[in-house]
Amino acid sequence: MPNSPLSQIAYAFHFDASLYAKYLRTFGEGLGVKRVEGKIVDVALREADGHVTALTLTSGQRIEGELFIDCSGFSALLSEGALKTGFEDWSQWLLCNRAIAVPCASTKEVTPYTRSTARQAGWQWRIPLQNRIGNGHVFSSDYISEDEATAVLMSNLDGAPLAEPRTIRYTTGIRKNAWNKNVVAIGLACGFVEPLESTAIHLVQMSIAHLLTMFPTNGFEDADRDQYNRMMRQEYECIRDFIILHYKATERDDSPFWKHCRDMEVPQSLTNRMELFKSHGRIVREGNELFTKMSWLQVLHGQRVQPRSHHPLADLRSEAEVQQYLDEVEGVISACVEAMPSHAQFIADNCAAMPRM
Repeated sequence: MPNSPLSQIAYAFHFDASLYAKYLRTFGEGLGVKRVEGKIVDVALREADGHVTALTLTSGQRIEGELFIDCSGFSALLSEGALKTGFEDWSQWLLCNRAIAVPCASTKEVTPYTRSTARQAGWQWRIPLQNRIGNGHVFSSDYISEDEATAVLMSNLDGAPLAEPRTIRYTTGIRKNAWNKNVVAIGLACGFVEPLESTAIHLVQMSIAHLLTMFPTNGFEDADRDQYNRMMRQEYECIRDFIILHYKATERDDSPFWKHCRDMEVPQSLTNRMELFKSHGRIVREGNELFTKMSWLQVLHGQRVQPRSHHPLADLRSEAEVQQYLDEVEGVISACVEAMPSHAQFIADNCAAMPRM
C-alpha cells in the first residue's frame, strides 16, 4: 500500500535459517566461490609479523591466503586459537549464558510476530514458521539448572516437539579486536549478544559491509584495521546497551534473577541514554546504529521509564491539536487493518512454502 502511512513502517521476515544458508551457498558457488570442506589441524603463522599464511586440513591439504575470514563460531579458531586476540566478557550485564532450543508442530494459525515471554531466570522465544514453530529458553545457569529450564520450555510448547531439546552454551561479549593482523572475525567468532532482539544476522551483514568499506591491500595498514574495529565495536555496544535495557528497566522482584537485573550497574553509555530520556524524553542515536528512536521508545516507555518533563518544543502545539493528530493516526491504522488480508491469507497467496520431501 504505497500511498498509505503504513508503507513506512519497518518490518522483518521470519526465515528458515538452514534453508537460507543453503541458498547463500548455492548463490556464492554460482558466482565462482570454491568450497572446500575439512577440519583445520594446523595454522601457519609468518614469523616476521604473526600473520596467518596457511591452513592445513586433516586431509593434508594446505590452503594458503593473504586475508582470512574467521567464521568458526564460538571457538574462533584463527582469531583466538591462533592469534590469541582476547575476549571482552559482558556477562556482568547480560546474565543469561544458556539457551535450550526445540522445534514443535505448528498451530493452525500462523501469528505474524515473534513472542518473547519472561520466565523466572530468563525468557522464552516462540518463532512461527509455516511448517514448524521454533522455541527456545534463554536463561542464566547461575539461577536455574538446565533440567529445570528444559522442563519450563517443554511445558510451554504449542504443539508436539519435533526433536530432542538442544542446549547451547555461550558467553556474551566481543573479541577485543574484530580484525587482528590479517584475520577478520565475523559472526560468533567476533562476538555474541544474546538473541533477545535476534541481531546475529544483522551483525554478520554489517561486518561484511564494513569490511568492504575498509578492504585492504596486501600491505594491511593499521589505520584501516583500527577504523574497522571502531565501527564494529560501536555496532556491538549499541546493541548490547539496548538488550541490557530490557533487563535493567524491569519492575519485577519475584525472583533473585530479576532483582539482580533491576539493581545492577550498567555501562555508562546506557546510563547516559536513560538519564537523557528521564529528563525530557530525549532519545539520541549513535551514528547508524541498528535500533531506531521508536525502538528505544517502545522499551523505555513500555517498561514505564517515565520522563520528568517533555521536550519544550511540544508546547508549540495545543493539546487539542495533538489529540486530533493521534485520532487521525488511529483512523488510518483502523482503515488499513480493515482493508488488509490476514497474515495467513497473505502467505497463502504470495509465499506458501513447498511441502518438504
